[in-house]
Amino acid sequence: MAERQEQASPDAVLTRIGQVVMLHHAGDREEARHRLLGLWAEIGVYGDPLHRCTLAHYLADTQDDPEDELAWDLRALTAAEEVVGDMPAAYEGALAVRALYPSLHLNLAADYARLGRPDAARSHLHRARGAARTLADDSYGEGVRAAIRRLELRLGEGGAPGGRRPPRQRP
Repeated sequence: MAERQEQASPDAVLTRIGQVVMLHHAGDREEARHRLLGLWAEIGVYGDPLHRCTLAHYLADTQDDPEDELAWDLRALTAAEEVVGDMPAAYEGALAVRALYPSLHLNLAADYARLGRPDAARSHLHRARGAARTLADDSYGEGVRAAIRRLELRLGEGGAPGGRRPPRQRP
């Protein structure tokens, strides 16, 4: 019985994260941030790296300060690297995280572009472009590739037109 509960736990946590993400997408950014931070405190910095990656990825979206957004996006990438590095290649979590890599790097590229760090932005954009080659030709893959192209255009012109910060490039 305990083994079954352990196996269900990751799904339960990811479901809870998904519910909060829906709240955020419905427009309640503050409440979403509050609930995601509560989940982060529950899971802890040494919790399951798949959970930390997913939480940090979405927590970045709820931040008002670009530096805070960057910090959460960096946490997401660090946790993703733990998942991929520690798990067998066929592990479902590792497969899911690999599909997130283009988005993780794209978000970091957008963060660095907003913070006026074009070299770091281009580096992560290059990584996002490379990782996007593995994405399927579905709506998620197309959305990520389109966001990469938009940011490429902005960075190719030396940043955002008129000195404005480029908007967040989430698929």
